[in-house]
Amino acid sequence: MASPTKKAAPAATSRTRLASLIKSARDIMRKDAGLNGDLDRLPQLSWLLFLKAFDERVEQVGPLRDPDYRPAIEKPFRWQDWATDPDFSGKELTTFVNNELIPHLAELKGGNAEDPRNVLSTIFKDVNNRMLSGSLLRDLVNTVDQIHFTSTDDIHTMAFVYESILKEMRDAAGDSGEFYTPRPVNRFMVQQSFLKLGESILDPACGTGGFLVQAYEELKDQADTVAKLRRLHSDIRGIEKKPLPYLLGSMNLLLHGIDAPRLVRFNALDRMRDATAADRVDVVLTNPPFGAAEEQSVVRKFPEAYRTQETAWLFVHAILDQLKKGGRCAIVLPNGSLSDDGVGARIKEKLMKECNLHTIVRLPQGVFAPYTPIPSNLLFFEKTGPTEEVWFYEVPLPEGRRGYSKTKPMRFEEFDGCVDWWGGEDREGREQSEFAWRVSANDIKKAGHNLDIANPHVGDDLAHRTPGELVDDLLQAEDEILSLLKELRAELGSSA
Repeated sequence: MASPTKKAAPAATSRTRLASLIKSARDIMRKDAGLNGDLDRLPQLSWLLFLKAFDERVEQVGPLRDPDYRPAIEKPFRWQDWATDPDFSGKELTTFVNNELIPHLAELKGGNAEDPRNVLSTIFKDVNNRMLSGSLLRDLVNTVDQIHFTSTDDIHTMAFVYESILKEMRDAAGDSGEFYTPRPVNRFMVQQSFLKLGESILDPACGTGGFLVQAYEELKDQADTVAKLRRLHSDIRGIEKKPLPYLLGSMNLLLHGIDAPRLVRFNALDRMRDATAADRVDVVLTNPPFGAAEEQSVVRKFPEAYRTQETAWLFVHAILDQLKKGGRCAIVLPNGSLSDDGVGARIKEKLMKECNLHTIVRLPQGVFAPYTPIPSNLLFFEKTGPTEEVWFYEVPLPEGRRGYSKTKPMRFEEFDGCVDWWGGEDREGREQSEFAWRVSANDIKKAGHNLDIANPHVGDDLAHRTPGELVDDLLQAEDEILSLLKELRAELGSSA
């Protein structure tokens, strides 16, 4: 490997320039026989972007912040050592990357939870260079090296473009059962959790880090000293079971300014069941997997009366033990879970005995389209004592809409009515309306802890509508369904 040529200080990267570089990178990867589709190409691009960003954001800045800074990656494995040499190409490059670079990074060990070596090793234990052509890999590295992360503007620009990459990643992963929380939903959940600086915040099913990034963005401007910012970085925590979302989430947090993301790659249910009092947190924000079967060895860690194959309820049970006294949670659950009996009902009973389940927000049909049409709910509860009453709020669809789609998703502004009704952090002044109603804990208990409680005002509205109005609504619904089917056909045609 030749000595790298010293480069001039990088210029700011415009959004247009960055989008062009990302397109060039993806065009290069399409030529390589080892990469098949976005589920191969996007991870390949992400781990290279991660190393480039880590080099500029951490390794090159570290000595300026701390004279005693010790590089996390030693020579010759730093990006600046191998990636900037234009003559280092072909089989020599692929051999180095496959047999030396990736194994070295996978074996790094840090002395504490905040040591970036731990993040690097966890990521690269599951990274493979899938590119077969050393010359194409050289072209890809050269393209990534033109992307810079040195200024705040560069970070914001790259974060914006990376979000679009993540969205495509989510679209590609949707067929394999990965359902991601739309940004308006996680933004609303974070906002209505009224986060405070100094609180520990956990997403035990963090995926690509949407909740954690939103929480960080909500709080970072309050961290007006280096010590406060460092504390905030350590308070943003996530657990993710699968290697690919873990890589993407780590990259996402790094791009948003967290140099050593506190993400753990582990089965969250297993980890939370083994947690101690010292591991408890102030806030949990999450959209756990639902409908999946969990490993029996993990299920057996739960008390016998609460053992179930429904992962969503196992997450709720684990979260109850993970929260500090006075802690709070915002969680996504599907409609079907809310009416569960058996173990589901027992976990709902435990939830309402230990926590104040103060609000359930019922989302409109299709918010999670195109991943799943299953209607979902947002549950907000606090570990402050038993529930006395539950408020429900049904977010209405925009006028004239029957659902959402990939091309017409939900917008954050559609939560405005709920935010106005909420009553601030103390939830004062709430009133019943056509969208809001409350149910006593006693009534819920009598109904077998069924939380799938429909809006009581909808029936009254239908009873006073004329047959002509109902027929008009049915025709409009048919038109929208036909439109959605045409969109789906067009998408299937374009991906063929």
